[in-house]
Amino acid sequence: MAEAIISRLLEQNLYSADSIIVSEPSEIRCQYWRDKYAVSTTKNNQDVVNNSEQFLLAIKPQIFSTVVSNLTLTSTHKPLILSILAGVSLAKLKDGFPDFPIVRVMPNTPAMVGQGMTAIAPNQMVSASQLDMAMTIFKSIGSVIEINESLMDAVTGLSGSGPAFVAIMIESLADGGVASGLPRSMALELAIQTVLGTAELIKQKNLHPAILKDQVSSPGGTTIAGVKALEEKGFRSSVISAVTSAYKRSQELE
Repeated sequence: MAEAIISRLLEQNLYSADSIIVSEPSEIRCQYWRDKYAVSTTKNNQDVVNNSEQFLLAIKPQIFSTVVSNLTLTSTHKPLILSILAGVSLAKLKDGFPDFPIVRVMPNTPAMVGQGMTAIAPNQMVSASQLDMAMTIFKSIGSVIEINESLMDAVTGLSGSGPAFVAIMIESLADGGVASGLPRSMALELAIQTVLGTAELIKQKNLHPAILKDQVSSPGGTTIAGVKALEEKGFRSSVISAVTSAYKRSQELE
């Protein structure tokens, strides 16, 4: 995810390569960063803290405490902390970075192609200009909304886990096409573009999904027969249960 964010920032000229420093323990990965993006690298996290105005925290949540315990923090230099660590609350982040401006961030995987959905929750130390900067950074990978942190688990269940649910739906559409006689590659292409086009239509026309469903479902037609089958098999309730189950699991990880 860090690479997706940095690559988009560079592509959109929001930051220059010489203004970015990446801390990476692996020399192979350091060389990769230098070769592909021409950014500076270090194996010392302290270098990033000492020389940054915005500090993207993109490590495994399990090692957060270890990483922070090895940092020397000062009262004079407090960069904006942008954390994409799943399950790490603002309160826990504050324990590691006392009195720092911190924004907790939940992006999702479509960020890799600039179509991500990101929710951000700032703490009280974040200034208006820093919040604007955070919004600008994450708009580089898609859409951004500011939320109260209490909603972060719900966001995790919906947009954080949602790409997996949509992928299963696309796979299922393609399987249905194959079962109906379509070649696999053709069925998958049709399924992908159908989902992509439908989402874009709903977004551009600002339609409620139910309105589009009604528009496509002619009396006694093929679509309403399929909708009836979905309802009989519990498709709608299964999707709702998937989101709420992911939400509850996110709460357990806090």
